[in-house]
Amino acid sequence: MDAGKAMHLASELDAYAHWFVAPKPSSGGHFLTLTLFAECGNTARIARDTTSVFLRGVVAEELIYDARLAVSELVGNVVNHAVPDRGKAHPGGCRRIDVVFKLYPKWLFIGVTDEDSTPPLLPMGDVYSPELMADISEAVLPDSGRGLLIVQRVATAVWWTPGERGGKTVWSRFDLDGRELSEPS
Repeated sequence: MDAGKAMHLASELDAYAHWFVAPKPSSGGHFLTLTLFAECGNTARIARDTTSVFLRGVVAEELIYDARLAVSELVGNVVNHAVPDRGKAHPGGCRRIDVVFKLYPKWLFIGVTDEDSTPPLLPMGDVYSPELMADISEAVLPDSGRGLLIVQRVATAVWWTPGERGGKTVWSRFDLDGRELSEPS
């Protein structure tokens, strides 16, 4: 294995090890969990605004925009598509959404948890080359999966994990490219 591939693999393993645990104050990491309900009319806005508040003054503005977009798409997917597992559904009950932020000096992880165990349909890659997109009618574009495709474009990585008691979490990772974090105010 060449040195470049070895460094990339080491970086991915380091990110994975940090994603798996909650940040500790000594790690320079920060952690926030937000619980929302899909039936509230402003769920996605609250998630976007919380993302801005958590990241403001700590990361670059362009990353805040990308993180807000990712959160909006992931929360929107829960609001529009998630159907709670049989054991989690309650007549007249609200669908719970948990948004988790894990911020380290090198990475930002955002996880959106819902009560639906159905795996998300993560796009596998470009369906059409960028050169063809100008000539393609919207009628032939996929009906679903565009939100996750957007998240894949703005984040470094996107994946999902099943919940221990049902449901799932869709994760996105943003690499901070060695930029120094400011202390949050």
